[in-house]
Amino acid sequence: MIQNLVLQNIAKHISLDENEISYFLSILKEKKYPKKSMILKEGEICKTINFVQSGILRAFYRDQEGKESTIMFAISDWWITDMACFINQQPAILNIETIEDSLVFFLQKEDLDELYIKIPKFERFFRIIMQNAYIREQLRVIQNLSLSAEQRYYIFLEKYPQVAKQVTQKQIASYLGITPEFLSMIRANKNKQAFS
Repeated sequence: MIQNLVLQNIAKHISLDENEISYFLSILKEKKYPKKSMILKEGEICKTINFVQSGILRAFYRDQEGKESTIMFAISDWWITDMACFINQQPAILNIETIEDSLVFFLQKEDLDELYIKIPKFERFFRIIMQNAYIREQLRVIQNLSLSAEQRYYIFLEKYPQVAKQVTQKQIASYLGITPEFLSMIRANKNKQAFS
């Protein structure tokens, strides 16, 4: 069953019986996206919360000058959306694109709301997912305020080694809030230290 990964993800936090699994799978939709597909564009209403079955996605903000700042990556077994816009059904402020060919499962907002009514334990599941995301982003803000770019880069490599292997240096730099050139200097310095 191709949905095993998403069911395993859910089972980390809640237990479902066969009828609940069956209902959940009946509202879960899937879509294959080629590399560089836009799943969500700023200004659109964010209608889905997405689970990455395979591939990798990137959420980013583009300022008025066109500079991109990566907000988050999502690899296999991760959830991603523009949460504020999804919950409030407002135009998106983020863009979400595929970095490589990706298979994504998703829930529509109205289906998720119905899921909460029919299987209330899903409220617990998504509360945990959102709490974890909030904690992660809070720590990231504190790191951005208190650590050097070099320290943040090493933490990124340690915390997300799989992501670091799958995305470009330019995308990592935009996640860290530095230029690709500065990241190259950090990496060169790291390589020097490794060989000294």
